[in-house]
Amino acid sequence: MAALPTAVDAPGRTLLIACGALAREIVELIRVNDWRHLTVSCLPAAWHNTPSKIPGGVRQRIQEARGRYERILVLYGDCGTGGLLDEVLAEEGVERIEGPHCYAFFAGNDVFEALAEAEIGSFYLTDYLVRHFERLIVQGLGLDRYPELLEIYFGNYKKLVYLAQTEDAGLDARAAAAAERLGLAFERHFTGYGGLGDFVAARGQETAAWRS
Repeated sequence: MAALPTAVDAPGRTLLIACGALAREIVELIRVNDWRHLTVSCLPAAWHNTPSKIPGGVRQRIQEARGRYERILVLYGDCGTGGLLDEVLAEEGVERIEGPHCYAFFAGNDVFEALAEAEIGSFYLTDYLVRHFERLIVQGLGLDRYPELLEIYFGNYKKLVYLAQTEDAGLDARAAAAAERLGLAFERHFTGYGGLGDFVAARGQETAAWRS
């Protein structure tokens, strides 16, 4: 894990502890809005395959940041930790973005619930997952080595829903190709940064106000 700035480096600043799958979007939000008082520290996106690592990893980052940052926020959903991440955050007194996973806070919790209710057999991709589909899905699940696993993993899915953060024709084409490879119908919904953008913007304004 990368070292955090010292206390002298980050007076009055807020640290965003985030999943690596959100790094691109968070960095872009910080750049576009010129939020120089916000710093992001990401944990490995691959931990979603081993969610038991997330609570401890987040706790370690929080404890490393104590006294170095005025405020700490966490950009993770529950992400398969079964409530253990929220237990850690309650003990540490740190707030996280609302929602069970990144699909929900990109789309908005209400919108995601409506999508899930409309078709329970939906498999979701974000921009990050489209970019890394081959490595994370195909190779990660062993579909390249054992094609027979495709039916086991995806036999009960009906469609692939791409929750797009950007307007990118190349990513659209790759998402559609991913759906075809999995044998699923394809549906695209543009979300932008959704609840992620709203949360960072609101907390960024609060932190900026503290510093003024």
